[in-house]
Amino acid sequence: MILKTVRGKTPIHGANCFFSETSVVIGDVVMGRDCSVWYHAVIRGDVHSIRIGDRVNIQDGAVIHATYERSPTTIGNRVSIGHNAIVHGCTIHDNVLIGMGSIVMDDCVVESNSIIAAGAVLTQGTHVPSGTIYGGVPAKKIKDISAELLEGEIERIADNYTLYAGWFTESKVQ
Repeated sequence: MILKTVRGKTPIHGANCFFSETSVVIGDVVMGRDCSVWYHAVIRGDVHSIRIGDRVNIQDGAVIHATYERSPTTIGNRVSIGHNAIVHGCTIHDNVLIGMGSIVMDDCVVESNSIIAAGAVLTQGTHVPSGTIYGGVPAKKIKDISAELLEGEIERIADNYTLYAGWFTESKVQ
């Protein structure tokens, strides 16, 4: 892992976090407990703050960034950021799945218990209500989330990534 201080700010993380050897965490980043940052993922808090809750997984190739002096990034608890997703200058509440290859732009708000479908693009300022699925380019509401999707996707993926991180105990940073 590359852990780098920028502009006098050093990343901080809670207990039991896993960082792959090729992950990069820079600057004003505060991360909770039981998080995982996977291969080639980048969390770049060089231009604004990034706040990440507990049990968040940031999968391979994902980029978390912000906009200089304008839009910080805040990610709640039990959030899964899919492979190659971009989360930029936005607010993601608790229990959210950001699908593979999706883009969440500045000033978007994704409320709790929501899914952003793989490949979706949330344009600047999009507001995703709690309990919905958004997909497409630009992303629009597809449908409401069923109890099966909430448990079968959002919760399952967050739990699985906590399990997967445990397989890499030799690489854990405590």
